[in-house]
Amino acid sequence: MKKNAIIITWTGYEDHELVYPYFRLLGAGFKVIIIGDQKDAKNRIYGKFGIHMPCHLLLKDFYNKTETFHKENDLLIIPGGVNALEKLRQESEVKEFVKKWDSDRKIIGSICSAAQLLISSKITKGRKITGYYSLEDDIKNSGAEYTKQNVVIDDNIVSSPHYNFMGEWMESVLEVYKKKNG
Repeated sequence: MKKNAIIITWTGYEDHELVYPYFRLLGAGFKVIIIGDQKDAKNRIYGKFGIHMPCHLLLKDFYNKTETFHKENDLLIIPGGVNALEKLRQESEVKEFVKKWDSDRKIIGSICSAAQLLISSKITKGRKITGYYSLEDDIKNSGAEYTKQNVVIDDNIVSSPHYNFMGEWMESVLEVYKKKNG
């Protein structure tokens, strides 16, 4: 069985929240594609602490291929980073992609400030979601139930408030993936 995952991010992402999921998924046998807003001459994107990761595809190129990516991938990871998410959540094509992904009940792993993209994609109403603690009011105002648990699973969305819980979060993401995909 092919296991394909995508990570959508923006320059200035929270380094921990991209590095760990990327390598954890590779270790679990996934093909992982990182999609970002920009990359350097060596095809790298940089986090807020300067850690670089491969950027396999630019968002501008992704926009023409969202249907293909939707069909060919099983898992979506959205790392945090408040500055990165403030930019990413303004991208209408990304919001539409996330909304369609959720409507098909494909797995979404959201950590920390990534809850902002879930809110802007209008998929949180009536859901149980967690995110970075300062987003509690935003999450509640979006119609979701906010919880302070380390990991929250609501059907296809697996969320966590902070990178302190990444190990537990990624294990939960993979567990939900296995249940839904065999």
